[in-house]
Amino acid sequence: MEEMAAEITRQRSLKEDYLVDTRNLQMEPHSGQVYLHIFDGKDEPVEPVQVNLNAHRQIGTHFHIPAPYYDLMLAGAPHLLAENVNTWMQKSPSRRLVRTMGGTARAFLSDRYRRLDNFEIASAVLPIIGQMKDARFESCQVTDSRMYMKVVNTRMEAEVVPGDIVQAGMIISNSEVGTGAVSVQPLVYRLVCSNGMIVNDAQTRRNHIGRADKSEEAFLLYSNETLEADDRAFLMKLQDTVRAAVEEARFSRVVDLMKNAAQAKMDTDDIPGTVRLASREFHITEGEEGGVLQHLIEGKDLTLYGLSNAVTRYSQDVESYDRATELESIGYNILSMSPGTWRRINRPAA
Repeated sequence: MEEMAAEITRQRSLKEDYLVDTRNLQMEPHSGQVYLHIFDGKDEPVEPVQVNLNAHRQIGTHFHIPAPYYDLMLAGAPHLLAENVNTWMQKSPSRRLVRTMGGTARAFLSDRYRRLDNFEIASAVLPIIGQMKDARFESCQVTDSRMYMKVVNTRMEAEVVPGDIVQAGMIISNSEVGTGAVSVQPLVYRLVCSNGMIVNDAQTRRNHIGRADKSEEAFLLYSNETLEADDRAFLMKLQDTVRAAVEEARFSRVVDLMKNAAQAKMDTDDIPGTVRLASREFHITEGEEGGVLQHLIEGKDLTLYGLSNAVTRYSQDVESYDRATELESIGYNILSMSPGTWRRINRPAA
């Protein structure tokens, strides 16, 4: 936790945001890298910044350049990419929020984007978590796209099947670069294999959308000014949500769902086929499917509960923390699938 707090503070000092007319932007390739120049009239008050993959994807989306073609130009013809982007920056002008950190453009966003940054979110919720008796940080991470805090309340636990203990918790997440809302979701943590399951149908979230900036300036350096009243109100609501996230009645409902899933037997005539159909239904990749099947077999629990746990257990094998968290959500989606979907996925082998 201390390491993550230090990283959030370090990043805060490196951030600069620019509200700029696209006609004051220019992309230029140099020495195998692509740089973005930001102008103020004829002057260039900012050093050219590199562009990360997230910002590239947002630039391509904004100018309706198909992602495969954009990536092809970026990899093999950066001069052609710069020509395409620069042309549309002039022909289809708009005001964009360019978020940079340490000399790299990390986001290319609408001028309506409401900044609710990791430092503000952490400053609001950490004191609340610190007041919770027996709370434990299971994991924390700041990736290129999101911040995550996964917290477990060790005093609230239940037994799904004999020897299989789960505890209540929550996950707090935020994106500063337009890849997700501020979100607080319940989390169920399974002690037997140290993996979590994110409860997707009970969350509080706020999108980063506000009013368009009415400034007539073609170029404006955004400062870290005091949060506006509606943002302060949201942060107060966020604190209340964190206090209530580990709620006993909600936890009991999820535990009951787990117990019911533990009674839903899997058709053993074609276990790989069931895993394959579940993977297609819940967007698990072909490369991940094999790992899920391996954990299912090793877990020796051929039920719907076992299948969902195999997915969340596999999440620990994934290098990307972002994808691991997505798999924790998918595990709950599998657990809570409708009876009709389960019958279709768990069909006998043809």
